[in-house]
Amino acid sequence: PALYARLVFTATFFAGAFQAALGLLRLGFLVDFLSHAAIVGFLAGCATVVCLGQLRGFLGLPHFTHHTGLPAIVASIFSQTAQWHWQPFLLGCCLFLFLQITRYVGKRRPKLFWVSAAAPLVSVILSTVLVYIIHGEKHGIQSIGSIKKGINPPSIRSLLFSSPHTWLAAKTGIITGIISLAEGSAVARSFAMAKDYRVDGNKEMIAFGAMNMAGSCASCYLTAGPFSRSAVNRDAGCRTAASNAVMALAVLATLLVLTPLFHHTPQVALSAIIASAMLGVVDPRAAARLARVDKVDFCVCLGTFLGVVFASVDVGLVVAVAVLVLRILLSVARPRTTALGGRGCHKYAAARGTPGVLVLCVDSPIYFANASYLRERVARWIDDEEDRIRPAAGEEESLRCVVLDMGAVASIDSCGTKMEDLKKSLDKRRLQIALANPGSEITRKLDKSGVLQLVSDEWIFLTVAEACDYAQNNCNARSPDEMAEL
Repeated sequence: PALYARLVFTATFFAGAFQAALGLLRLGFLVDFLSHAAIVGFLAGCATVVCLGQLRGFLGLPHFTHHTGLPAIVASIFSQTAQWHWQPFLLGCCLFLFLQITRYVGKRRPKLFWVSAAAPLVSVILSTVLVYIIHGEKHGIQSIGSIKKGINPPSIRSLLFSSPHTWLAAKTGIITGIISLAEGSAVARSFAMAKDYRVDGNKEMIAFGAMNMAGSCASCYLTAGPFSRSAVNRDAGCRTAASNAVMALAVLATLLVLTPLFHHTPQVALSAIIASAMLGVVDPRAAARLARVDKVDFCVCLGTFLGVVFASVDVGLVVAVAVLVLRILLSVARPRTTALGGRGCHKYAAARGTPGVLVLCVDSPIYFANASYLRERVARWIDDEEDRIRPAAGEEESLRCVVLDMGAVASIDSCGTKMEDLKKSLDKRRLQIALANPGSEITRKLDKSGVLQLVSDEWIFLTVAEACDYAQNNCNARSPDEMAEL
């Protein structure tokens, strides 16, 4: 046991050092991989799991699972039906109702914010007095019991840096550090989104790292920003980080002096406080809005929620990041191309196209991952347009020019600048290609790669309107025989 404890402290130190290093290397942008949709699902999933976990206190169960998944929680609850008690359930419901009423009063009347802020402490005091008077242990109401006085001793001399197990502690610390950092960052962004303030990922990483490095020297195991305690803190009306300093002093005073007073505090009182706070972080309207606006974001939200509820917080975060990364890859590899004007218009239904000119807008940077796909999409758009106008077979209706609107192309790589295949394909169809609104960086790369010379400066334009007007006046229409040949 002594060696195990020393390894725990050493793993905590390595986790903190790793977390701080990530912050110092300015890798806080990794936190941004948790989108709004993922945060909504994460909040709802964590709140559901935490609320279900409080059933132990409400039912007075002596044992409970250490797993956080819904199947494990349900199995633990229903495997102990013979030990359910109605007394703690009734007390918990009364405390829960009291907390909800005080919260409602605090929201409706801001001047009475202290009512909801003091409600958790009042509920603890009243329930403790009640359990002491009626001897709640005899009625199935479990109390916290004896709490050892004092604080943990220093453990800086217990850290193992030259042991055969040091590498094992380092690997464990790095892995658990990543997990705790992901969970803590998700919790931070969740409450930042609810309170409309900004979270600096680099500072979060440095703060977590410094906290765990200091904790490893004070007999603490790895930790991060806990979801339930953060919710209770927010529910009590705390607004700044100063509340954490006050809470730390209160905990210190409690450990040194007040621990005997909590001997008769019922566990169901703490369960009611946590369950009440959880209701304030669930946002069903946000999930409904995601389902209405963006189905993919709703899938991210739902996947995160189901991962947290049915597996664990770690699995939920992995699902969220995996789906988001997959979405980014798909958006890069399969960018959207849109026809501007005419019957194929997707952006502006009232727009009218220029006869004989097909305008295509590429809504993505052009990289090696999507260059071939874009060439295929352009060819497909041309086929569809010619199939549409072929029945007329008139000179005015024949397709003569393809204009590529490159205003949304923010960047292009060497693979994207290879337009020889597209140019040859259009030449075989006797179609002219024109480029409209290329950015300065795009123009520079196209010039260095020889694309501008291939297309000709004559067919490079600042706007789509200029390209359409020029193409209409300078492109010769194909004859019916040429159309039949094609």
